[in-house]
Amino acid sequence: MTAYDAHDEPAAEHGMTRRQLMRHAGWFGGAVVLTVAGGEVISQIAGARGSTAAAATGSAGTAGTAARTAAADSGTLRFVQVSDSHIGFQGPANTDVAGSFTEAVNQVNSLGFRPDFVMHSGDLTHLSTAGQFDQVKQMMAKLRTDRVFTVPGEHDSIGDAGRAYRRTFGTGTLGDGWYSFDTHGVHFVALVNTLSLEKLGHLGNDQIDFVRKDLAGLSSDTPVVVFSHIPLFAMYPKWGWSTDDALKVIALLRRFSSVTCLNGHVHQLFSKTEGNITFHSATTTAYPLPKPGRAPAPTPQVVPARQLKAALGIRSVGYHRGDRELAVKDQRLA
Repeated sequence: MTAYDAHDEPAAEHGMTRRQLMRHAGWFGGAVVLTVAGGEVISQIAGARGSTAAAATGSAGTAGTAARTAAADSGTLRFVQVSDSHIGFQGPANTDVAGSFTEAVNQVNSLGFRPDFVMHSGDLTHLSTAGQFDQVKQMMAKLRTDRVFTVPGEHDSIGDAGRAYRRTFGTGTLGDGWYSFDTHGVHFVALVNTLSLEKLGHLGNDQIDFVRKDLAGLSSDTPVVVFSHIPLFAMYPKWGWSTDDALKVIALLRRFSSVTCLNGHVHQLFSKTEGNITFHSATTTAYPLPKPGRAPAPTPQVVPARQLKAALGIRSVGYHRGDRELAVKDQRLA
């Protein structure tokens, strides 16, 4: 698996060309904290302090009580998702992406608990240079957590099929950087769907075979969490916000009672439930993208400074052993 402290190595070699990247220059993502308590999924945007936007089951008050109970219970798994930091981006949509990512790191460190791990769900860098990878790795080293995991975005594989990314973050991974791990009774799968793509995300047969073998020995009541950069559902295929062969993986996940898929790439919050599978797209720490269909293309949006911070954020996720689902809490940087 690809948790890292400071040392990483290379892996396989195919992916997207610079020309392909230019076709998708508007693809980006955000930060998320998920928590599961009492079987409830709690989704909160913390622009207004302490206000609960929605709870999947029960009242907002019950959900808040459950979250506090989970936080007090040392048996609860708590992790953080951050996404689409785009270190190296230069443009009016955010003139200081390193500064906003630093704010996200500080916010993670101020959550009031130490996350079991932090996952960055892709587009760590904007142009996949060695300097940008080194910068984002040093910034994430300041996170107060024992483990940091990553998956690559398409901006992390410009011109070199992801080799520079894997040299920095690929230790212990398979193929183009996929892997799995277990903790607190939850099985995690980290996928790479940003290589070999023309428009939509793509997993490929080797990776799908990995998922098939990886899940084969698990009981159907094991909670499963899947990370990817591009959504595994058809959020907006016209803009490439989907994965062309994701249904083959979704079919393998159908037998599990609780599956949560977390992605970045789209730079905005979006949730969708299909049977036993819930999909959560994360916001970004860099800059917003338009809502699907509300612009000719998914290009960085220039907004007033105060609105920019409100569009950026992190996500925390929690799970208490024995519960069925994960609780997701989204927080703005503002």
